[in-house]
Amino acid sequence: MTGFLGALSDAWAEIRVHKLRVLLSLIGIAVSVGALTAVVAISEYQRQFQAEQSDRWGGRAATIAVSASTADGTPIDADEFDDRFTRVSERFGFSHTTRIAQGVMLDVHLPEGITPVPARIMDPAFPQIHREKLLEGRWFLDSDLEAMAPPVVITEALWDRLGRAPLSQHPTVEFGGAAGGTYQVIGIVPRQGFGDEELRVDLLYDDYRDRVDALPAEVSTQYEVWVGVDQADQIGPVLAMDLRAGLPEGQTISVSRTDWAAQPGALDVQATFEMITGGIASLILALGALSLINIQLVAMRQRVREIGVRRAFGASSGRVFFSVFLESLVATTVAGVIGIAIVVAVLRSDWIVTTMFYGIQDVPPFPMRAALVGLIASVVVGAVSGFIPALVALRVKVIDAIRF
Repeated sequence: MTGFLGALSDAWAEIRVHKLRVLLSLIGIAVSVGALTAVVAISEYQRQFQAEQSDRWGGRAATIAVSASTADGTPIDADEFDDRFTRVSERFGFSHTTRIAQGVMLDVHLPEGITPVPARIMDPAFPQIHREKLLEGRWFLDSDLEAMAPPVVITEALWDRLGRAPLSQHPTVEFGGAAGGTYQVIGIVPRQGFGDEELRVDLLYDDYRDRVDALPAEVSTQYEVWVGVDQADQIGPVLAMDLRAGLPEGQTISVSRTDWAAQPGALDVQATFEMITGGIASLILALGALSLINIQLVAMRQRVREIGVRRAFGASSGRVFFSVFLESLVATTVAGVIGIAIVVAVLRSDWIVTTMFYGIQDVPPFPMRAALVGLIASVVVGAVSGFIPALVALRVKVIDAIRF
């Protein structure tokens, strides 16, 4: 133990003596380790971002979608099927269930005139299942069904067309047609990207059905249930069997998972991204290690007299080997820790992450896996770049110091 500590002390002394050489040779190592750490961390953020984007389209894991259709294409009796689904789902006690009907067109009174606008008809659980994000305001609540003025959520583009009145002023929007009336705007859906000018309104399913006799013939209702991933495979088949029991002739029931976790190869893109970027960072790190080995070998030719004198004063082969070996190991580890610390400081800023991944909601904490990978890489590089020069140092003899 004393010998090891002595060798470590010698290595640290050499680093202090040759500060400039060590600093210049280790800048690349610090950058490479930082890059590798950043790649692993960013891949974790990318995984979260992709999961959230997939949730918005197919629902959170695990989402089971149920739809009914007929063989000849005639419309399904929405009320009859709604009663059937309600009866069947009671035995499961689902916590998050929603109906969603898309393709409904509503006549919206805009300053320039009446404009047909597509609408989504949903239950309050839909935004939770699909991780819908708002620019301002809130999504629907169960208590909204008792409100005097039915609530509505509109897109930011439609909000602009209506004058962008603050929600604190309780703005309203007028609809014409069968579902016509005055609706209170409670939330604004943000633009999904540059140039997004989509006009759309979201209404509560029961509010809409209270005003119309039936859904339009071209519109069908889909039911979505959010359950635990470990329960989806058991619930899906039983739910389908119960819904199909006593089904009128000519009707079919489709029950399937729509979330990203159920799709084959859902994580292949993420794995490919991490493999490519990680490979590039590893290549940079390998080049930095080769550069450091070359610098260390050149430095060893200049330290022949020093090592020969140490051997003359009784330094053992092991002491010389470990002092040179630990010099590289300690230096690269310190450089790696500095590179990791810089990356952690940068990526722990939510502003940086949300700028890189626009629209991410649940920013995960900095992954410890990234820091560990970076630290292990710096130690491995230090060990490799120190081992070869240490072997060269072992071959130095006292007579070499005299001849040098």
